[in-house]
Amino acid sequence: MSWIKTVPYAEATGKLKKLYDRVKGPDDNVDNIMMSHSLRPHTMEGHMAIYKNVLHHTGNTLPKWFLELIGVWVSALNECDYCVEHHFAGMKRLLNDDARADTLREAIEDGDVDVAPITDAEKMALGYAAMLTLTPSKVPEEALKALRSVGFEDGQILEINQVTAYFNYANRTVLGLGCDTEGDVIGLSPNNSDDPDDWGHR
Repeated sequence: MSWIKTVPYAEATGKLKKLYDRVKGPDDNVDNIMMSHSLRPHTMEGHMAIYKNVLHHTGNTLPKWFLELIGVWVSALNECDYCVEHHFAGMKRLLNDDARADTLREAIEDGDVDVAPITDAEKMALGYAAMLTLTPSKVPEEALKALRSVGFEDGQILEINQVTAYFNYANRTVLGLGCDTEGDVIGLSPNNSDDPDDWGHR
């Protein structure tokens, strides 16, 4: 589960129980990354607010499968298998093309997104995500100008930036607390983008 104490769903009370009820999936399952916040429920609330608004909100204009792909790429760069497994499954479901999804995963595992079956603009976005993940202080303004030159609007660049930043946060939560996938239902997400307050995992 994790290297720190966590409170299981059956033992949760008060604010924690209310939050668990908001984020749970089938059979009262709570993902281990969320359960890792159980000793400080307010941090779970903050985590979910960022996650839901960054990745699952109708205000985004980039395809949700591509935002998930950015998350898988960032998580692979950080060697966070937990997030790779969860978000690859989500991306694969959203893409609805298993062969293409598997080819994308192979490219990510090889660290070579240049051969991935995505557009050159999408490859450039992944390049920006890699810079922001691995060498954040060295990201130049020219990287954003390059994204504009291939058709990304500034609001979409912000989406790419925020998804990259969120996954770096999530990866460090998982890796720093020893969170694993034992007992998790892989690939569930708060996918109802029409309701920002719906955090249920389906």
